[in-house]
Amino acid sequence: MKSHHISLALALLLAILIAPAHAVNKDLVELQTQVTQLQQQMTQMKQSFDERMGVMKNLLEQNAATNAKVSDAIAELQASINKQQQDRSGQGDQMSGQIQALNDTMDELKVRLAKLSKQIEDMQAAQQSMAAQQTQAQQQQQAIAQAPPPDVLYNNALRDYNGGKTDVATQEFNDYIKFYPNTDLAGNSYFYLAEIQFKAGDFQNAVTNYELVLQNFPGGNKAASAQLNKGLALLELGKQDEGVQELKHVIQRYPRTNEALQAKEKLRKVAPPAPKSH
Repeated sequence: MKSHHISLALALLLAILIAPAHAVNKDLVELQTQVTQLQQQMTQMKQSFDERMGVMKNLLEQNAATNAKVSDAIAELQASINKQQQDRSGQGDQMSGQIQALNDTMDELKVRLAKLSKQIEDMQAAQQSMAAQQTQAQQQQQAIAQAPPPDVLYNNALRDYNGGKTDVATQEFNDYIKFYPNTDLAGNSYFYLAEIQFKAGDFQNAVTNYELVLQNFPGGNKAASAQLNKGLALLELGKQDEGVQELKHVIQRYPRTNEALQAKEKLRKVAPPAPKSH
């Protein structure tokens, strides 16, 4: 019987040790998948870009040749007009009309060239954007690979927070959110960042981080405290109606908690009940 209990304890300890590594591996696999997809998109984009560049190059060469021919024709017509203007005024008018038509053709070609140039610029910009996204994904993958394990990073941040090292704790909580944004402890990290800001009098940013806890981790163990402290921060900002509403939500959503008791006590001070009429 004792041996059975020991086996169960060892199995539980092994599951706890493996869990963080599994979470990290999952993040790495997801990021590697994103990098692979970006590389495939880059390859397809480059192939499409090369093909369209070849087509556009041919069009530009054809337009250049056409422009040269049109310019030569205009020069010849102008010379002919100058030579025959005195004796053949009627023909000169006809040729002037032809020159105008050719000039109109030149204007149209210029518009087409401008459109082609714009398309080339857009394609180059898209290619540069894809390259930047790929580089960013690779950098993020490297950063996660070099990051401390999630439990180590979080425990270090919590230790520094409890030790009053708020600057170091702020950096560590932010690092945890950056490297492990989808874990439950990311919600705790947002909460402690808000607590640091609340104590420093930065109530507006504290409200923002409390709200991130409520929106992204509503079932987390810091949800009730985040709602209570969000209400208190709003009161500090002079937003009494909003603050009172948050405190009422604490009582409604977490009725049997210490946070609900604190919310009731605060409400009695800031929004006492109206006296009963006799």
